[in-house]
Amino acid sequence: MAEIVLGMWTSHGPTLSTTPEQWVLRLPADHANRNHPFRGKTYDFETLAALRADERLGEQSSLEERTRRSEGCQAAIARMADRFAEVSPDIAIIFGNDQRELFLEDVTPSMTVFLGDHTWDQPATPEQARRMPPGIHEAEPGHSPPERREYKTCPELAMHIARSVVAERFDIAVSKRLPEPPGHWSSGIPHAFGFIYRQIMRDKVIPHVPIILNTFFPPNQPTARRCFELGQAVGRALRAWDGAERVAVFGSGGMSHFVIDEAFDAMFLKALAERDGETLMAIDEKLLQSGTSELKTWIAAAGMLFETKLQGDVVGYEACYRSEAGTGTANGFVAWS
Repeated sequence: MAEIVLGMWTSHGPTLSTTPEQWVLRLPADHANRNHPFRGKTYDFETLAALRADERLGEQSSLEERTRRSEGCQAAIARMADRFAEVSPDIAIIFGNDQRELFLEDVTPSMTVFLGDHTWDQPATPEQARRMPPGIHEAEPGHSPPERREYKTCPELAMHIARSVVAERFDIAVSKRLPEPPGHWSSGIPHAFGFIYRQIMRDKVIPHVPIILNTFFPPNQPTARRCFELGQAVGRALRAWDGAERVAVFGSGGMSHFVIDEAFDAMFLKALAERDGETLMAIDEKLLQSGTSELKTWIAAAGMLFETKLQGDVVGYEACYRSEAGTGTANGFVAWS
């Protein structure tokens, strides 16, 4: 039977792969957005800034603070990567999300298990780079290699997981190859996975099973409860697997963004520490929208990891604000071994 020896939850967003000066490239989009989700409601930028005025978020988004918090994130990433190297697992199961990098509007699966024998990634083409919003292309080196590379996956284990969860009434999609660039604004594996490859595995990518969740796009986003239950089902499949591999489990995404809510993040981290699956499953869908929806990948990983005896802690947490309205990305890092 395979053994889970490492569990990791990590943010993966652009603030982790750009300079503090570049964070404000996203400000024009923040001001233009009339529907910022925050605590179950939506607001335009000006209303949100007024609502949060007492928090003095302008001070927390100064260049000095952005620099300090960026340094804290980089230190946490280094510790995560060191922990991964120390444990040295044989294979990984990675829960990540897709943001129209793989699936376009013609078909958007809710949950997908990748069955192919390899993934790949490469830099964006010049045409793709022109289509990216400001501040997004600048982050590319953090999740895409400088040239096209292929990465070995675990098709036999992936097929076993797919068959096992279907038997438990999960109507999953499957895929055996990644789409080539035409029609897509990005190339290769979604950045949720590329970030793990480049910054946690430090380009020494081990064989793995990508499990892709539609966290962003209505109407078929899996609920928090369904994500946790999927993680439990994948855990049962792994325990029934004949292999003897040492396994790492990842949840890639989050934390609260594109409007930061530190109280929500504290609640979530407390639920992880206490193995409180009921709290995670009960999170209202209104709170898991926009970038914060990526925490569903953490919830799926928790469904697997709560069944283990692994122990760990928060490696780092930084609320990386870029405006007085609280826009930005809260970056969190947790490791169990």
